[in-house]
Formats: sequence, structure tokens, C-alpha cells
Amino acid sequence: MAGDDGVGLRERKKRLMRSQLSSTATGMFLERGFDAVRVAEVAAACGVSEKTVFNYFPVKEALLLDRFEDTLTAMRAALADPDMSPVEAALQVLAGELNGLIAWIGTQDDPATAVTELRRFRELSTSTASLRGYRHEMVDRLTTAVTESFAERAGLRPDAPEPQIAAIALVGLWHVHAASLNRHLPTVHNPARLRKTVSADARRAADAIAPALARFTR
Repeated sequence: MAGDDGVGLRERKKRLMRSQLSSTATGMFLERGFDAVRVAEVAAACGVSEKTVFNYFPVKEALLLDRFEDTLTAMRAALADPDMSPVEAALQVLAGELNGLIAWIGTQDDPATAVTELRRFRELSTSTASLRGYRHEMVDRLTTAVTESFAERAGLRPDAPEPQIAAIALVGLWHVHAASLNRHLPTVHNPARLRKTVSADARRAADAIAPALARFTR
């Protein structure tokens, strides 16, 4: 039986469980450190088995960095749209991620505390070796997906230099976006300004690479 939004009850339950596992694990990681928390402890805190956790998250690192799969899925879908340029596809995905983050901040009682938590999250993910490795792996997966899309659009092999370097440039927009967000988070008391500023930085970077990527537009 599907709900009003077209999502079945089973799927909604899976999403809720995934969210609960990730949220619980993130809180534990931030409090005690990533390496100090075992997956079995996350499972116990959520009242499920360790196997259940791994059914949702194939590796421990994914419990904290759980958005990469969503990014990959969204980017593949956007690139499949023949009416959208690669640059616009990336900006659309980035805008969705930014809107989600701002919406989350809006649900918190104290925006300042939310900003502090985000900074702690970033510090944890960049200071832990296994998390850095996982991030690099996910960026490589995203770059590979974009490379394959570019190669298909241009009638080239995926290992050709042109689609490879073009994909690296496009995926670089995520780095620009993250750096801008980190700089401007103190303005979180004004979500509209934060969205406008970060989006403008991403747009400027996108405009800089757009001419070089024009050949990969269908």
C-alpha cells in the first residue's frame, strides 16, 4: 500500500531506519570519536542487530558520510536529462543539497549550536584517516560516473583524456561549494543570504569551466 506521496509503507520504514541509524551513529561519533565507536554499539542503541546496520550501510564510514550515495544517484539522473547541460546538472544537485542543509538548520532550536555541530562534523570527517579515504573513494566514484556520461555524449572512450579532465573539473564544483559554505556558515541566522552567497560562488566557478565543457552538452 502506498502513501499519499506514492512511497510505499515498507520504503518509508526503510528510510526512517536508515535515518535513525545514521543520526544515532553520528551523535556517538561526534561525542566519542569515530574509531572509538563500534558498529555493534550503534546497532544496540537502535535496537537492531549489527547485520541490520550493514544491510543499510556496507561500511562503517557510510554511517557518517551517508549523503554520497544520494549525490551520486541525483547526479546520474540529472546528467541523463538531455535538456540540461552538465554544468546546470551539477548546480541543480548542489542546490538540492544546500536546500536540505538549510532546512535541517531550520529545524534546530539554536542555529549557533547547529553551526557548531556542522563544524565538528567537518573536523571529524577530515581528521579521521578512514573517513578521508572513504571521501576520496566516493569522489572517485562520482568522477567516474561523470566521465562515463561525458564520454557517451562526445562519442569517446571513458579513458580518453577529454572526458576525464572535464569530469574532474565538474566534480570540483563540490569542493568550491563546500569551501564557500564553510566560510559563510556564520551567516546562518539569515538562511536566504547563506543560500544566495554559496550559490553565487558555485555559479561563478561553474561559469569559469562552462566553455570547456560545452562540447559535452547534448
